[in-house]
Amino acid sequence: MRKILVTGGAGYIGSHTCKALKAAGYIPVVYDNLSHGHKDFVKWGPFEYGDISNPEKLDAALKKHNPEAVIHFAAFAYVGESVLDPAKYYKNNLAGTINLLDSMLKNEVGKIIFSSTCATYGCPPGSPICENTSQNPVNPYGRSKYTVEKILEDYDTAYGMKSIVLRYFNAAGADPDGETGEDHTPETHLIPLVLDVALGRKEKVTVMGTDYNTKDGTCVRDYIHVADLASAHVAGLEYLMATNRSSVYNLGNSQGYSVLDIINSAEKVTGQTINRETGKRRPGDPDCLVADAEKIGRELGWKPEYGDIEKIIRDAWKWHQYRFG
Repeated sequence: MRKILVTGGAGYIGSHTCKALKAAGYIPVVYDNLSHGHKDFVKWGPFEYGDISNPEKLDAALKKHNPEAVIHFAAFAYVGESVLDPAKYYKNNLAGTINLLDSMLKNEVGKIIFSSTCATYGCPPGSPICENTSQNPVNPYGRSKYTVEKILEDYDTAYGMKSIVLRYFNAAGADPDGETGEDHTPETHLIPLVLDVALGRKEKVTVMGTDYNTKDGTCVRDYIHVADLASAHVAGLEYLMATNRSSVYNLGNSQGYSVLDIINSAEKVTGQTINRETGKRRPGDPDCLVADAEKIGRELGWKPEYGDIEKIIRDAWKWHQYRFG
């Protein structure tokens, strides 16, 4: 079986992708420092403990397993933290990724799937957002991902390293079989925060602003089931293997749901009242972020399997009860 090195494979999206890789006939080799990942999420292949800041450990893992490609998730991803501590984000997300790319070149691994983000678009003038929408990230997290995208273009031109860049919108949900799910510390994603209230772990959820230019005044986002994200990584990998061509794709459902839509859907799924309070609008938060995901469907034949928001929340709720109940 063919091996794929998965940096950050013990995390939320990484672990789901490892399951999808295994089902597709690959051996996912998880490379993770467990700073945000969980060892019990490593279920579908070997584990190598290491940090992308450590070139020697990267070299050792690549030499040992000789993977056909790398899927790169290992990154810090808290927008607010990135503003307060940009050095942490540039050292890990940027310098660490350069370590990884250089180790790949040294060990003749020439293909990478890169976990990017819609945060590279910043505050776009409208939605839906397509891949050629201008990129103007407004925080260090988004800038770190944007810069890696440009580095990948340069490594392709100079060294022939091929990449698929996947710009996520809002990852949500959990494995439909209940084998892995969302477990962040701290937790900042809306759906698990809402489910914490339903489970009695928190008293209420804070709605960050009610003055957006949307139907109900709360911001609108595109939520994509994490299992669909995982299948898109496999589709991107197989496209890269078959064509040896670099490309960039948005990953979303092309549907927008407001904060209040999510709360109302969670009340329906859980049967619980979700207490909420109104907080201040976060600076720089766009009114609406919805993906135009036509390109990945057309070129890779990928489409979301779990597009219904209640299905996304139902899978998240099943996992939340198992993990935290």
